[in-house]
Amino acid sequence: MFFKYITKKEKSNNLEKIAALLIHAAKIDEDYSIEEEEIIKQALLKIADNNVDINKIMENAKEIEQNSYQILEFTKEVKTMKEKNKIEIIETLWRIIFSNKNADIYETNLMRRLAGLLYIENKVMGDIKEKIKKEYSS
Repeated sequence: MFFKYITKKEKSNNLEKIAALLIHAAKIDEDYSIEEEEIIKQALLKIADNNVDINKIMENAKEIEQNSYQILEFTKEVKTMKEKNKIEIIETLWRIIFSNKNADIYETNLMRRLAGLLYIENKVMGDIKEKIKKEYSS
């Protein structure tokens, strides 16, 4: 658990920012679906402990995402995570993108920007993209 040594309030704030990033990715193609929201909730449940109110986290994250003008504030939390957890977030982002079977130019541009902001190598990003793309094409 990567939130082991921080307070409950800090955990909630961190999760909200991570959720806001995931919501931003889901909304970037202007087609935010229930399926994408479920993908986000499942990812948050994987990285959070059992004592969080996912619906409250999602509600706050939607407000944060709506009132933000840049993704930098969302990526700060992810950037400090262990590599394994960053990869889980990147996989979730690609799942959101491919949940409608297609990645548009805005979504791929977002992922390119995130790769740089999160210090993810292009090869790693490409491998993750292909892995998730295969999951959704079969």
